[in-house]
Amino acid sequence: MADGPQIDPEAWVDRYGDALFHFALARVKNREIAEDLVQETFLAAVKAQARFKGQSSEKTWLFGILKHKVIDHYRRNKSIIYEQDLSQGTEDLDAFFNAKGAWQMLPAHWRLNPGKSHEVREFLDHFYHCLADLPNKTADVFTYREIDGLSTKEICKLLDITASNCWVILYRARMLLRKCLELAGLGPRRETEKR
Repeated sequence: MADGPQIDPEAWVDRYGDALFHFALARVKNREIAEDLVQETFLAAVKAQARFKGQSSEKTWLFGILKHKVIDHYRRNKSIIYEQDLSQGTEDLDAFFNAKGAWQMLPAHWRLNPGKSHEVREFLDHFYHCLADLPNKTADVFTYREIDGLSTKEICKLLDITASNCWVILYRARMLLRKCLELAGLGPRRETEKR
């Protein structure tokens, strides 16, 4: 580690903890799971700090680890997540209404289109499920390229693959993700559906 960049694991929580937590929470929508994923990220980073070469910032490196932890979470828990989505009932709705069926408190004005916001959230949920279903190396190549923004050269160095192999894997990843999203009903609309 003496040859690599100087990193300070003791400062990670203060510097990046909130940003990492909010990133994880936006993807898993559960505070406890998001906290666990951030802790797993810090632990993985401490174990791997000797391999950190400084090719990206410390923050980018930590976010890259967290992205993989989120994907691993969905990969491990995909059947549990689907069951929870199906089992969520309407028991808690009574708290929003009074005895006459009127709102207890009126909803606030939304600046964003809630339908559009829901579509984006639904898309991201399906996207991460699809990404978690990809083979590990395929998911890694796609994540490094399209989410982390690494160059082909950087990806090849990280995964010890050739540039042509990288492009083939990336093409397969895109096709598999497209197919998965289309099966979830999130593909492009046909002309007959637009009318």
